Amino acid sequence: MSVTKEVVMKALGEVYDLEIGFDIVSLGLIYGVEVQENNDVRVKMTMTTPMCPLAGLMLEDARRKVSEIEGIGEVKMELTFDPPWTPEMASDDVRKMLGM
Repeated sequence: MSVTKEVVMKALGEVYDLEIGFDIVSLGLIYGVEVQENNDVRVKMTMTTPMCPLAGLMLEDARRKVSEIEGIGEVKMELTFDPPWTPEMASDDVRKMLGM
């Protein structure tokens, strides 16, 4: 089975920032997903702040969710703060619910 970016993003949409209560895709924390020919996946993501106390938990949860995809190869997670996350990166629905 060939793994697609859409399937990976769907899996990542099941990972929640427990402090904010929204999934990491809707929050705009996913900066990139690269699926290679052998179904290895690289996910580049950020946190709402470099001081996020749940960073390790969310990275591991994201890696685990993607690893559960049928046919997936190696999953590599990259944490970056460049560019820094801003509320404008969140979906319209999230911003609306947060009163932005």
